Amino acid sequence: MLAGLMAGCAQLTPEQALTPPTRSSWQQELDQMQIEPIQGTLSLEEAIARGLKYNLDRRAKQLEQEIASGQFESALQDMLPKARAQIDRSTRSEERQTRNANGTPSNITSERNHTVQEMGMSWSLLEFGVGYYNAKQARERVQIANERRRKLIHTLIQDVRSAYWRAACAQAMRQELKNTIAQAEQALEDSRKIESERVRAPTESLTYQKQLLESLRTLELIDQDLAPAQVELATLINAPAGQALILEAPWPELRGEMSTSIEALETMALERNADLREVQHQSRIARDETRKVLAKMFPNLSFNIAAKYDTDSYQVHKGWDDASLQLSFNLMNLFTGPSQMRLAEAGVALADQRRMVMQMAVMTQVHLGRLNWLNAQKQSQRAEQIWAVDHRLATLASAREKALMRGRLETVNAQASALLSQFRRYQSVAQVQVAESRLRAVIGMEFDDAGVDRLPLKDIVEKVRQTPQITALGTTGVGHAPR
Repeated sequence: MLAGLMAGCAQLTPEQALTPPTRSSWQQELDQMQIEPIQGTLSLEEAIARGLKYNLDRRAKQLEQEIASGQFESALQDMLPKARAQIDRSTRSEERQTRNANGTPSNITSERNHTVQEMGMSWSLLEFGVGYYNAKQARERVQIANERRRKLIHTLIQDVRSAYWRAACAQAMRQELKNTIAQAEQALEDSRKIESERVRAPTESLTYQKQLLESLRTLELIDQDLAPAQVELATLINAPAGQALILEAPWPELRGEMSTSIEALETMALERNADLREVQHQSRIARDETRKVLAKMFPNLSFNIAAKYDTDSYQVHKGWDDASLQLSFNLMNLFTGPSQMRLAEAGVALADQRRMVMQMAVMTQVHLGRLNWLNAQKQSQRAEQIWAVDHRLATLASAREKALMRGRLETVNAQASALLSQFRRYQSVAQVQVAESRLRAVIGMEFDDAGVDRLPLKDIVEKVRQTPQITALGTTGVGHAPR
């Protein structure tokens, strides 16, 4: 025993260091996921499909739901009677011997060493009642895990859309941005040479350089904002971070007014919003907790039945059947029961209050989501018009410079303004996509991800393309019901 304790303590020493993951082991784990390589250009639908199929956060939420389902099955099994098998080996230093009424020793009644074997079953009414409410609470936790998975899907699609259009903006502007920065740097260098040669007045040269530097700062800020876009997109779809993604990003058409009334959107949100459904399940758990506390205050009725066998040679009947019925009551419940009930009722009141708060928040989010979506559409249209004007001004400025009618400063400023307008144009499209995703999340109109781990990638892409548009809710419905 001493050697065993020492060996166990040796396993608990804090000297064992963690083994850090290596690049080869990390790559091996990614290879086990069997991620299909990206062939050719990447469309928005394929990016969303890859995020749904390969994103690690979504897989983690899926595993959490599976664990919750396993806990529910385990809670159901706790309601079954307890079956036991037991072997009791007894050893005495002296024989078991009793005395007669006159005080003289009687015969020996048992052996010093004997074994009692038992096979039995027991069932407790109190354990059954508590297990019943535990199973109901575990079932609600399965639904909570499902609602959290739904919220993650909304967030994932929203992030993929935003990162995709930022990456598309970087792809469209990369070369032109690089050329304009080079032109501005060259113009700045020329201006410094002119200043050193004192061809122009110092004030004029410095003003010229300041305007060039302001344009350069604007261009560099755009470049810094767009640089991590492809890495973020690759992370969301679980693609290699260093892989160059070629995006197929046709310019989306602006959609018309929404045909669904605000009252219908409110009804959809009350029925399907993931946050609201989660607090409703939490409220059910709190009510079941009250019933479970109440059940524990009742007397317990337990039933036991067993078949036993004793190897003691002094026994006349070595094998026998044993059955018992037991009624018990914990007297401490008279003192602790009222406080436990008050605590459980306070939990119910808190859950109901959270549900009311969430209902008000969801109603607010419906109105704000619809308003933000409409405003994003208008801002996208306005950004398109501003970009068209700035693009024409940049073209005219370049033509004037070639005709020696204007200097390079006007061309650089016009091109910087056009690039900034193009950047805001892409930003406005991303904002429309984000606003639409948020509105979908509020009304619970998520993508049906059933079986995405087993479906081929091309089938998931097709399902993404067939997702109903936000403007067609009045005619196409809201998709599948929450599972």
